[in-house]
Amino acid sequence: MQFNILHTDPQSQARAGEITTDHSVIQTPIFMPVGTQGTVKSVHQHDLKNDINAPVILGNTYHLYLRPGLEVLSKAGGLHRFMNWDRSILTDSGGYQVFSLSENRKLTREGAHFRSHIDGSAHVFTPESVVDIQRTIGSDIMMAFDECTPWPCEHKYAGDSLDLTHHWLDRGWKYFNESGPLYGYSQAFFPIVQGSVFKDLRESSAEKIAALGAEGNAIGGLSVGEPAEEMYDMIEVVNRILPADRPRYLMGVGTPVNILEAIERGVDMFDCVMPTRNGRNGMLFTARGIINIRNRKWMDDFSPVDEMGLSVVDTQYSKAYLRHLIIAGELLGAQIATMHNLAFYLWLVREAFVQISNGTFSPWKAKMVKDLGTRL
Repeated sequence: MQFNILHTDPQSQARAGEITTDHSVIQTPIFMPVGTQGTVKSVHQHDLKNDINAPVILGNTYHLYLRPGLEVLSKAGGLHRFMNWDRSILTDSGGYQVFSLSENRKLTREGAHFRSHIDGSAHVFTPESVVDIQRTIGSDIMMAFDECTPWPCEHKYAGDSLDLTHHWLDRGWKYFNESGPLYGYSQAFFPIVQGSVFKDLRESSAEKIAALGAEGNAIGGLSVGEPAEEMYDMIEVVNRILPADRPRYLMGVGTPVNILEAIERGVDMFDCVMPTRNGRNGMLFTARGIINIRNRKWMDDFSPVDEMGLSVVDTQYSKAYLRHLIIAGELLGAQIATMHNLAFYLWLVREAFVQISNGTFSPWKAKMVKDLGTRL
């Protein structure tokens, strides 16, 4: 994997760059649609590639390990072939999903013991096994196994959790470098900075991770309920330490405003279920603000879903028709809304790239932040 910074913003830490994997060139900043189980919900791969033009999507180790399982993925030749996707894939390590199974898991120095949410069967994830699983999945970028701390939590809990995450990281990093890819193309390994909202812990974690010299680095454990300003503060703390010549991935974030604020602070990569999940429930993100398409005011509004025409569905269907589909629970409504939202998120980061390249990011971002939070 290669990363090149092409432009920097003179008034902030924002940067425009390119990540090159063996499957695609990824212009940064980038938003990665979430395809947890080998599919981005409601969207065909053809549309992801040709309409939304996503150069990379995200899959999840925990879910793919349980279903369809490693035997199927291995026989298929990896997730790319299994789902017919010839661009890049990043896989989360499953740490967040195991964290969310608080009633059905136990964390030890060995790893995480948990029970499947599907059938209750018992499993163990170790730093080494998570590397092996992601080798079998065949993602272009794999994540280190970590513990995501809840918010709020005490400093001692966050510190103990960080010690465990760093212990797992040392083992996972060693095993990654002793093993190799299975399908003839390279894979990168991103360690994850943790430490909750405690400055000293975040600094300690960022320093350890910066010293590894990995091909990219991630910031985890944020957007879990803490105030946005605390998240932004932690991003600034971490990005003062993480190497500037490697991509920085803020995991699980977030709203369009969150993304712009993080880009301003030097983040390059994002993922979040918000555009897909909220879209299925009738929330549309636009450059002018947020639309709740369920509201009665859109019942006889026959204007396009979005006049910007970012996706083919934006101009083919009206707000009135989309409202009807969402209210009626029709699957096409979820598809239209999801495609629109993903197209908007991808437009937002691509426009950020343009503005950074032109040296106009900061004033553009200030105006966008005001508009994006408006309820239409």
